[in-house]
Amino acid sequence: MRILVATDAWLPRSTGCADADQTAEAAKAFGVDVSFLTPQVVPHLCDAELPGSAPGVAAPAKTAQLITEARPDSIHIATEGPIGLSVRRYCRKQRLPFTTSFHTRPEYISARSPIPESWIWAALRWFHGPSQA
Repeated sequence: MRILVATDAWLPRSTGCADADQTAEAAKAFGVDVSFLTPQVVPHLCDAELPGSAPGVAAPAKTAQLITEARPDSIHIATEGPIGLSVRRYCRKQRLPFTTSFHTRPEYISARSPIPESWIWAALRWFHGPSQA
């Protein structure tokens, strides 16, 4: 089985998503090949203050090419950023099932930004609504 994980957070940042490479290594023992679409492989506009993140725009053509080349049996979107959005768009257009997850509570974001919590919840429902799980 081949699983493709799309994430906007990757090394050198220290995050749960960035630590997923250890899980991918362990999955090999079960016959599962996990590959990643990260800021290092998808062209994007990057914020120099957050190396390893992709706060800009991910290149849709490159995203499509990488997904096609990976030939995944399953696609998981781990972050709602530019790479996650690009993969979500591709999956929806191609009618491919995908899964998503979110790890940051809207209350946390709302407490640190002027964005109302209700808007964040609405955006999360929009992003994650079409996912299979």
